[in-house]
Parts: sequence; structure tokens; C-alpha cells
Amino acid sequence: MGLFDKLAGWLGLKKKEVHVLCLGLDNSGKTTIINKLKPSNAQTQDIVPTIGFSIEKFKTSSLSFTVFDMSGQGKYRDLWEHYYKEGQAIIFVIDSSDKLRMVVAKEELDTLLNHPDIKHRRLPILFFANKMDLRDAVSSVKVSQLLSLENIKDKPWHICASDALKGEGLQEGVDWLQGISYVLLL
Repeated sequence: MGLFDKLAGWLGLKKKEVHVLCLGLDNSGKTTIINKLKPSNAQTQDIVPTIGFSIEKFKTSSLSFTVFDMSGQGKYRDLWEHYYKEGQAIIFVIDSSDKLRMVVAKEELDTLLNHPDIKHRRLPILFFANKMDLRDAVSSVKVSQLLSLENIKDKPWHICASDALKGEGLQEGVDWLQGISYVLLL
């Protein structure tokens, strides 16, 4: 059973569709995380960078997930906003070893949070401080500070340290999402 199956069971959702936006800069690990969240028999061995966006659909016994894996390359980030209205939850992935681009990640997050289609909605946001296995990685607490996450007062959020290649930290994120109420997701 994949993590999406577990999430569906925990939330007790019946035949509902949840639209999740997976955002973050290029090379942060978004596609790898989505791949690890799929059931093991559906995982891909070769991960390639997303160009534009890709849509992954996962059906479970009680829930259908549509995950929009949005490219984080600069020329494609303008596409993100076209999917904000449909989003019911956000996964924002940060490369915790890329200190130089942490400022860019914060700017993109601030733009996201201030967008009219996001600003006044209580969308849950799950942050993955990814690539914790790399020597230059900063802690999830430091990532939280660099992104000023403490200033997000109107949306439930959580940050998890993760290593998407090994799947470490992903379960913690799903466990947090389980605590989000049915009303917030739908």
C-alpha cells in the first residue's frame, strides 16, 4: 500500500478527488517525492526533470488524487498560478543543500502566498526540506527560518526533513496531512 492509499484511509474520504500542487524550484526533488509516494509497483526507476508540468493520478479504494507536478525552472514558474484555483493542498519542496537559491525559493513562496487565488484560502501546505542526505544540507529548522515560515499565520503548514531518494521523511509528511481535517482539504 502506497502513502497515498494510507492518506486516503486516514482521512476517511469516500470517492473524492483531491488536487495537490507540488511546487518548488527545479532540481529540488518534486518528481522524486511524487514517485516515492506512489505504490511500489507503480514507481518509475528513471526520474527525469519535469518540463512544463506533469499530472499524476492515483486511485485508491476511497480517493482519487490528482497531483500537479509543476516544473520549477524559471521559464515555467508562471504556469503555477493557472492551477491555484484547483489546488486543495500544496506540497512545496526545497533543496536544503542549495543555500544560494534559498532566496529564490522564498521569493517564489511569497509570490504564491500573496496570489489572489491562494491568499484567502486555508490550504494546508506541506514543506519538504529535501536532500538532507547531502553534506551541505541545512536543517529543516534553518530552512524554516530562511523561508520565514513562522510568518504564515492563516494556513496550516508543516515542514519535514526528507531524502526523497530513500523515501525518508515522506511518511512524517503524510502523517501530518492525516491530521488535516476533511473540511480543509475539500
